[in-house]
Amino acid sequence: MPLGPWRKKNKSTKEHLVENEEVSGGHAGAGSLGKSSVNGAGLPPPPADLRPKLVFHTQLAHGSPTGRIEGFSNVKELYAKIAEAFNLSPPEILFCTLNTHKIDMDKLLGGQIGLEDFIFAHIRGIKKEVEIHKSEDALGLTITDNGAGYAFIKRIKEGSVVDRVKVICVGDHVECINGHNIVGTRHYEVARMLKELPKDKTFTLKLVEPMKAFEMLEPRSKGAKPASDNKMGTGRGTLRLRSKGPATVEEEPTEFEEKAVKKVDDLLESYMGIRDTELAATMVEVGRDKKNPDEFAMALDETLGDFAFPDEFVFDVWGAIGDAKQGRF
Repeated sequence: MPLGPWRKKNKSTKEHLVENEEVSGGHAGAGSLGKSSVNGAGLPPPPADLRPKLVFHTQLAHGSPTGRIEGFSNVKELYAKIAEAFNLSPPEILFCTLNTHKIDMDKLLGGQIGLEDFIFAHIRGIKKEVEIHKSEDALGLTITDNGAGYAFIKRIKEGSVVDRVKVICVGDHVECINGHNIVGTRHYEVARMLKELPKDKTFTLKLVEPMKAFEMLEPRSKGAKPASDNKMGTGRGTLRLRSKGPATVEEEPTEFEEKAVKKVDDLLESYMGIRDTELAATMVEVGRDKKNPDEFAMALDETLGDFAFPDEFVFDVWGAIGDAKQGRF
């Protein structure tokens, strides 16, 4: 049966994880859940001439002309295309949002892009170094990542330790913890590092905030906003991105898939301090045809061997998938 939430095992299956999770973001991550979302993870990238011939429009979030990009299969390739369009280096891009230039975590680009979505790229802005006294066990942060090596803050809980440090904002890239560079570290590892910092001690964060245009400056956001206006694109199809294997055009997710993925993503935040809708989507796909929690737990270990989920989490996820099947959300 699964072990504790932070203990790694079975390193050989690490590549089954979808690299962009969570990036995990609202509109983009609540993805269509075809079988290829699990079994396609180990395939090599397709030749350039076989990739979807789709053109997307993009701008830099702080202001720029409109660029056109095409011919990408995963988030890293997408960032490279955007960087080329604006004569940037790919590491300058922190994350992307869909259909808004604002730092809106409900519209974060994850593993899917609607065929009529407009992509806004948020690039590196001001660096800042902050000392924080960990007066409570929980810092009040939810961490996600951009699928290309940058972990950043997706949510700040109101009244929490971090909420009282007003210089820290949603969207800030976490670059260093106590002088240790964490670029390239997955969001769940960053969450674990922050969780394990000793209580009643002071620690240091080096952060990089997204560049903002003057007219974009506004009070800092706590994170997620109501999802009623998330889907700005009018097309029904979506482009599904994967860490390995071809990008595919799929139908929009069903009501069951959307509700189940959202609930599992909420459980990930509750148990592990991360949000990762691509990971949640994979878990829903794994569990949709399993007959009992034990069978589901074994399938999770087989598919997502880099995680070792606690029994109560597995049981809650199983229940969430069952509720979605029965339309009880």
